[in-house]
Amino acid sequence: MKAAQIRIARPTDKLKELIQFYQQGLGLNIIGSFEGHDGYDGVMLGMPDASIHLEFTQHVNGSPCPAPTRDNLLVFYFETNEAYQAAVNQLKQEGAKEVEPENGYWIGKSTSFEDPDGWGVVLFNGLFAAN
Repeated sequence: MKAAQIRIARPTDKLKELIQFYQQGLGLNIIGSFEGHDGYDGVMLGMPDASIHLEFTQHVNGSPCPAPTRDNLLVFYFETNEAYQAAVNQLKQEGAKEVEPENGYWIGKSTSFEDPDGWGVVLFNGLFAAN
């Protein structure tokens, strides 16, 4: 099986803050959105080719969002040190909270942040290399 796209979806009560974090802070594009669909508003933010994207939904009656563990992560890999540093600087400029990672693997290779819902976002300086 070869999937053509991947979407990671989760509820939130902080839709506007998440849009700012992922769009302004990380430069993801809004590739779709909706309002009032069975009581839900939502947005999809993605990489330039939209093959991988995040969907955040918010219900008019609230969206129960259990607190994530410190090791629930979205990891963004950067091809060059310059791109990595620019992303780190942009998130800091947007006021993102830098945090110590739960897993020591990330220390010295990346910078960890929390998004507005408290979910971990790791910016990795380099590309993933499969064993």
